[in-house]
Amino acid sequence: MDGEGGEMTPRKYVESRLAQYQEWYDVKAARMKAMHLRMRTVSVVGGALVPVFVNLDAGFARVTATVLSVVVVAAVSLESVYRYREQWKNYRSTEQLLGHERIYFAARVGPYRGLAEREAFTLLVARVEKAIANENAATLNVMTLGGQVSADVDGREAAVPAQR
Repeated sequence: MDGEGGEMTPRKYVESRLAQYQEWYDVKAARMKAMHLRMRTVSVVGGALVPVFVNLDAGFARVTATVLSVVVVAAVSLESVYRYREQWKNYRSTEQLLGHERIYFAARVGPYRGLAEREAFTLLVARVEKAIANENAATLNVMTLGGQVSADVDGREAAVPAQR
């Protein structure tokens, strides 16, 4: 991973760290979206079917309605614990942000316009690493009672992650 003199080069950084994280966030976002949609589908379809089975005059209907009710409650509860939707949004927005940074850096537009190679690279690293750190903090907030644990640890109110 080292360039000349043991230094990380822009090309190596983009090809290794940036590309690696962009791919990781893409995979995680797709997985969390799929889980969110599965849980929502189970909740909606199961919730719609329960009254149908409750009103049927058949021996299996009562047991089926009870089982469906338990499945719906489990799906809703698991979604509230794992927060698949919030994770999906965090991962996807970070993946998109990293992609924008990659293009802006390569084209020398936006914050990279007019900067020398070394300055542009330093800015890229700072912005990418900050985006990764922000996503880690956002995921920790999502997964810890809406930010309560980190607020207790820091002795401050939980910060809302910045829009990306």
